[in-house]
Amino acid sequence: MHAAGQQPSAAAPAPKSWFQSITLNGFAEASYSHNLNKPASGQNQLRFFDFDDRRLKLDNAELVVQRAVARPGDVGFRIDAVAGASVPKMAAAAGLFRDATGKAGNFDLQQIFVSYIAPVGKGLRIDAGKWVSHIANELIPGYDGYNEQATRSLLFGYGAPGTHTGVKVTYALSPQWTAMLEVCEGWDVWKDNNSAKSFGGQLAVTPADNVAVYVNAMIGPERPGNDSDNRTVGNFIATWKTSPVSSLGLDLVVGQDQNAVGPGTDGTWSSAVLYAHRGLSTRFALNLRGEVFDDSHGGTRTGTRQRLVLLTVTPELTLSPHVVVRSDVRLDRSSVSVFQKGTGLAASQPTVLVSAIVKF
Repeated sequence: MHAAGQQPSAAAPAPKSWFQSITLNGFAEASYSHNLNKPASGQNQLRFFDFDDRRLKLDNAELVVQRAVARPGDVGFRIDAVAGASVPKMAAAAGLFRDATGKAGNFDLQQIFVSYIAPVGKGLRIDAGKWVSHIANELIPGYDGYNEQATRSLLFGYGAPGTHTGVKVTYALSPQWTAMLEVCEGWDVWKDNNSAKSFGGQLAVTPADNVAVYVNAMIGPERPGNDSDNRTVGNFIATWKTSPVSSLGLDLVVGQDQNAVGPGTDGTWSSAVLYAHRGLSTRFALNLRGEVFDDSHGGTRTGTRQRLVLLTVTPELTLSPHVVVRSDVRLDRSSVSVFQKGTGLAASQPTVLVSAIVKF
């Protein structure tokens, strides 16, 4: 018998089994792009995922299976399987779902890695496998993160790697500071194209609840059969949530590829991207992006010695927590005529893209 008014104590919930702690999530995005230059090839120039003009397509459908890790002693994994007409073709790593000719199909394992938190200090996280790069602010989209713009910056497409395969360790130095080091096969390769490894690192700091800063770097030979000429990239990212409905972002990158132009002549590139977000209602927001990308010292990233400027305006409508629609109105302009216009060339490329996202 319990005393009057006293409730029996609730039994502690049974701990989840290893299998029960596995989660399943999904993401899909479809888009339609229209190039006002009407290129005869039907292709947008210097674009990464939105390379097709006047074509409705499923860019990617992603299924994520994972067991997340949080405490010392935890063992987990993550597998991101992606199918679609855009993302796998561009983001697939050489040697996995990209063959020796450089061709990739409509499927990719975007990420596949195992994780372990070693009982060292506050917990040393170790990941081994393939994961998306820490370089650059913009993301290969997924259920747990996608960009404010539907199209990708030039920095994302040409100035930074997309994925790495190897081992990385991450450690929280304090509640505000986190450090990461990695050794990997290189830029966007599952099977390395040379015998040398690449090394990367990140220092992340959150000096306030609404401010985050990331300093990233990577160095290592990346050209096929070349073990001595290093490609080096440095990256600085800062985000500032200026109010509950608005934010600003900055993404800077500087890169160098030794002897890439010729013996004794390095290829260099740099980019600066500014972002602004403003929520205009509970469902509607406006996103802005401006970028300057300099590939005039060798043209090793875009294939042409040029300086590019782009401006993107993205209205975004959230229909539900699982459905988002948006439209990119974008203008790219180059210092030389590199964009197709009909059967000729032009120095600018105006496009409009509409996309829809479903996530769970």
